[in-house]
Amino acid sequence: MDPLPQPDPLSSPVTFTSPDDISPSLSSLLSLCHRGQWNLLLSSVPASSPLSHPPHLHLLHSTLSALSLFKLRRYPDLSRLLSTLSPLDSPQYHFQSYPSIYPSLSGSFVPFSLRILHALLPHRLGDRPQTLDRLYDLLSLCRTHQWPRRELYVLSLLLAHHFSFKEYDVALSLIEEMLEKDPSDPVILSRLGYLQLQIGDLNGAKDSFQRVESTLREAGLEKDAAKGNLIGRNQALGFVVAKDFTSAVREYETCIERDSADVVAVNNKAVCLMYSRDISDAVKGLEGALERIPTVAVDETLVVNLCSMYELAYVNHMEVKKTLTTWIQQVAPDDFDPSCTRM
Repeated sequence: MDPLPQPDPLSSPVTFTSPDDISPSLSSLLSLCHRGQWNLLLSSVPASSPLSHPPHLHLLHSTLSALSLFKLRRYPDLSRLLSTLSPLDSPQYHFQSYPSIYPSLSGSFVPFSLRILHALLPHRLGDRPQTLDRLYDLLSLCRTHQWPRRELYVLSLLLAHHFSFKEYDVALSLIEEMLEKDPSDPVILSRLGYLQLQIGDLNGAKDSFQRVESTLREAGLEKDAAKGNLIGRNQALGFVVAKDFTSAVREYETCIERDSADVVAVNNKAVCLMYSRDISDAVKGLEGALERIPTVAVDETLVVNLCSMYELAYVNHMEVKKTLTTWIQQVAPDDFDPSCTRM
């Protein structure tokens, strides 16, 4: 039996005529992302030249490599990779520059995640002003193209950035801008409450958290696990500020009963127990979460808190932390920061 003839890749060029055509199956590579196997992803991405794959696919592969380098904190390597791709607004990244490959498509095929990495990188290399400039430029791009979800994401990045540098006035103006677009968004209202707590506006925070609860109850969503826990965590924060740790623990326990994988509630409950001088139960709670839901609970903040509690609870805390470190190395994603164990 003769084999079927293979098409000549040079005489039979592949064309892409719709957005669905240009997204090949990347399931195996994306599954590595979801598992945090960034080193394996980096070695699995095809090392192609721009001529060996369609332009959009080459850029998709480069984006996955860039994401891996970012997650692995290999910022100089990421900088070198991005320098080979810049500028991202070049005509080489427009569908219409390749009419034989994309006969009916137009516009840029630069993945938005690549634009985000390009904006965030300078800060990781010590140049915060350039990151801010790029994020605000990206915000303008989202507004120009009317990308509302992307605009909200960039606003959230800017909010977190300014908040981390205690630039609360700028952060507050960004939240107000976000609320102008959706005055009843419970997540944004909650962020407003957190910011108000940070600046000492306790009454304002209380009002914001009440708006969250009333909004969700009016929509009949308070029994949804995620929404119910948002309400519960907000209420618990109010108790924490009032130093009523017993009531805060009770609220966090309700959240955990509703969703045992709520790591924020698990972590904050343990911190409240620690402040109540119940170190033993605090340690048990965090250790139990690590054993029960390791893929979620292996979080730097949770591990830092657990190691701090070990230092308070055990004379031989270095040995205990060494055991924890050995276990974490077996289950943690590649981007987990081992320095958080404070060994």
